[in-house]
Amino acid sequence: MYPPWTTPEDAARILQNGGIVAIPTETVYGLAGNAYDAKALAKIFEAKKRPHFDPLIVHIAALEELSHVASEIPEMAKKLAEAYWPGPLTLVLPKTERIPELATSGLPTVAVRFPSHPIAQQIIRLAKVPLAAPSANLFQHVSPTSAEHVAEQLGELIDGIVDGGPCGVGVESTIVAFTEKTPVILRPGGITPEMIQKVTGSVSIRESKSNPKGPMLAPGMIDRHYRPQVPLFYGELPQNAKLPSGTVRIAFGHQTSAIPPTLNLSESGDVKEAAANLYAFMRLLDKAENRLILVDPIPNEGVGIACNDRLKRAAIRQLPESF
Repeated sequence: MYPPWTTPEDAARILQNGGIVAIPTETVYGLAGNAYDAKALAKIFEAKKRPHFDPLIVHIAALEELSHVASEIPEMAKKLAEAYWPGPLTLVLPKTERIPELATSGLPTVAVRFPSHPIAQQIIRLAKVPLAAPSANLFQHVSPTSAEHVAEQLGELIDGIVDGGPCGVGVESTIVAFTEKTPVILRPGGITPEMIQKVTGSVSIRESKSNPKGPMLAPGMIDRHYRPQVPLFYGELPQNAKLPSGTVRIAFGHQTSAIPPTLNLSESGDVKEAAANLYAFMRLLDKAENRLILVDPIPNEGVGIACNDRLKRAAIRQLPESF
């Protein structure tokens, strides 16, 4: 039986007592625990079946709280925080001693953000501690953008779910590090490279690859991630490709295909609308009767860069010879 839908007040009490609760944010739903409590963090890793080399993001509810979790704040980081917090931007900064190594996979840095969702802010304020909160789903599966998505996978494994409606952004936050002269995007998200460049003057995007020999620099950098159980193919189909019966298609705009659209991310070709719908549509088509999910190309601009990043990680590399 699923845990009952939880009020923000009850969620804060659960968090203060070492429990873990799914909470809404503007990006995706997060599985939250007290960021200062290593035992609570261990529960998050266990519920998600998440490997310990994949660090967590710590969430705060006021810019002044940043110094509680970060020991140093470079000038560029301050400018970005002032420009885009609260919002879907995560900054990787040297951590304070209060943050357990489990939260950072043993790294000396912590990933931290200030979410814009009012319920997330309310819960953090009521709990009176920063919250570590990766996406509230099983590791490498499709991230949840509604409370119902959380209940489907984690309902029996966690202490509560706060329903805050569908997530407005729909893909995870942009993660930025400051280890070089130019700020580096470790994971694209709702804050675009162009937005960062307006503040910092320059920015680079790091092509992330899994490093099984050590901790990941930031969450969401695993090569294979965000995957539905039904094989998903993204990109140009090979000539004479043999598609199985049960092939479905997630369209974008008015692109043509031999397979009629099953769902359309954005009929008007709006990449923001596409991002908001992406994970929900992947989940809707992740059913036993479907054999293959095709996704139309999305322009690699704005938040479309984040959509492409997620789809490349979710997709199979080539079509199987037989299904």
